[in-house]
Amino acid sequence: MAKAKKLPSGSWRVQVYAGKDQNGKKIMKSFTADTKKEAEFLAAQFAATNKEPVTEMTVGKAIDKYIESKSNILSPSTIRSYRTMRKNYMQNLMDVRVRDLTRTAIQEAVNAEAEKLSPKSIHNVYGLLSASLNIYAPDLNTKVTLPKKQKKIREMPDPEDIIRIIRGTSVELPCMLAIWLSMRMSEIRGVKRSDVQNGKMYIRNAIVTVEGKHIEKEATKTYESTRVEDVPEYIQQLIDNLDPEQEHLTELTGQQIYKRFVKLQRDNGIEPVITFHDLRHLNASVMVRLHIPDKYAMERGGWSTTSTLRNVYQHTFSDEREAVNKKINEYFDGIIHAGE
Repeated sequence: MAKAKKLPSGSWRVQVYAGKDQNGKKIMKSFTADTKKEAEFLAAQFAATNKEPVTEMTVGKAIDKYIESKSNILSPSTIRSYRTMRKNYMQNLMDVRVRDLTRTAIQEAVNAEAEKLSPKSIHNVYGLLSASLNIYAPDLNTKVTLPKKQKKIREMPDPEDIIRIIRGTSVELPCMLAIWLSMRMSEIRGVKRSDVQNGKMYIRNAIVTVEGKHIEKEATKTYESTRVEDVPEYIQQLIDNLDPEQEHLTELTGQQIYKRFVKLQRDNGIEPVITFHDLRHLNASVMVRLHIPDKYAMERGGWSTTSTLRNVYQHTFSDEREAVNKKINEYFDGIIHAGE
């Protein structure tokens, strides 16, 4: 093992052979520390494992390693969002060695990002940073002050207006599944005809698009998202009218569904225009209007947090759940048959 040499700055450095590049040139790895003993220890650690010591790891590499460790566990869309955050935010921290990072530096980075990002985005970026550092620098206190999340009050159209403009269109079924059964886009794209049996729909698959690739998963977003819903008669009719050879209830991509839904709103003077995901929020507002207890609403919508509904996790009895389903179905059936 090469010995440490003292630098003009007073620090100590050890260079270790780390192989050759594609041109056959030697690659030397340098380890610098405040003391000779520490520099030699870092070099010995690298030589023994052929891996970069944690103390020499930068914040960016720590995040990269964290993302890689979760690549086969978290959803592709979550991994994509992590990589986006890693590439675009808190860049002034990425080249800082983990051992040199301080709470002050983290707070300054949060403050800088808070000038251009929403509080929710700041919480997400900080969450990725702190999760990574908890693994590679568990002794570092990363607790800082984050901006408070802001409650957004959005103006939503009446369900009657949305149902009126989607009826008879190519996106009627996807929109109905969202506004009536509170299904997510990925769930709607993932549900198959075989998932609809004896008046029940088994919501257990999802299709997401990541970097242009459509990925089918045999799992929904959360544990609570995997659920069984009654299929209203009107939605069953829409399913029965599909091409018998069609495997999924929709063959449209998420972008196609979203763009067609937005165009329908603009063509029919719906203001403000809402997103496709807002149909789930519209469903939640209907349940509030009908005084559906939170625990049933959360079960029906597959919510696992308090972000949309209050946190009430309780087992529901089947007869009570059936009454909830009937009440909601009667509401939407009333809209469907109002003009007949």
